[in-house]
Amino acid sequence: MSVEHASTRIIEGYARGDRSLPADEVWAVEAHLEACRVCRDRLSAVVEAEAPAVASLVDTVWSGLEPQVAVTPTMPRRRRWSARLARWMTPTMVPWLAMVVGVTLLALLLDLVGTGTDSGRVSLVLLFAPVLPVLGVAASWSRGLDPAYELTASVPRAGLYLVLRRTASVLGVVVPALLVGGWVTGVMVAQWLLPCLAFTATTLALGSVVGVTRAAVVLAGVWAAVVVAPTLATSRTTFALQTAGLPAWGLILALGIAVVIARRGSYSVLRAHR
Repeated sequence: MSVEHASTRIIEGYARGDRSLPADEVWAVEAHLEACRVCRDRLSAVVEAEAPAVASLVDTVWSGLEPQVAVTPTMPRRRRWSARLARWMTPTMVPWLAMVVGVTLLALLLDLVGTGTDSGRVSLVLLFAPVLPVLGVAASWSRGLDPAYELTASVPRAGLYLVLRRTASVLGVVVPALLVGGWVTGVMVAQWLLPCLAFTATTLALGSVVGVTRAAVVLAGVWAAVVVAPTLATSRTTFALQTAGLPAWGLILALGIAVVIARRGSYSVLRAHR
């Protein structure tokens, strides 16, 4: 594609249903057609000239739908804030985000009553901070939880663009809750924020291979087995939660972001939604 419009080759190949077109070009031209009337008109002309059967089918379908559309009442227009919010999250994410915030508040309450404030004990807010956003990310990309999964997976912007939007919406809810919890319990911001961001980036990076939801479940399980269980059993802060481990978390965060950027095209493949 050129900077302003789709090339003639792509338009003609898309109209013919050419299977040799790379998937990224197909998704790019579909996204471009949403906002470019010039290219839509070009596509229409190519379809009429080179694919008359398709043009005839479209005309037949439209002739049957037009009378029904004319008498069907239009849906009330959504409020502007509601429409903008729908671009960042789905209704299925709301109860999961509420659960994540609830877990954060419960951990904070247990810390305040003495579970995490005694000498030698680790704060539960710090212990659960890395996996809390991962739960929200998993819910936002769960095929079983999203009733509009097929529509979401088929839209032209269902790649990395939508992945990052939904992830940002999760972090926008979880991070402020953790910020309050960390401030109240006296945990240093970097001590929970770096693991939180590193775990989220690693989930997205691994999700490009096995699916975002599967990656979240695997990493949450590993964290529970390797860090949470031993910490609660011994009441000792592991290296992963100490300030000395912050450079390692920074490196993991950088590597996760690098993998996400390098594999950005893989989020347009259906396996990323698993």
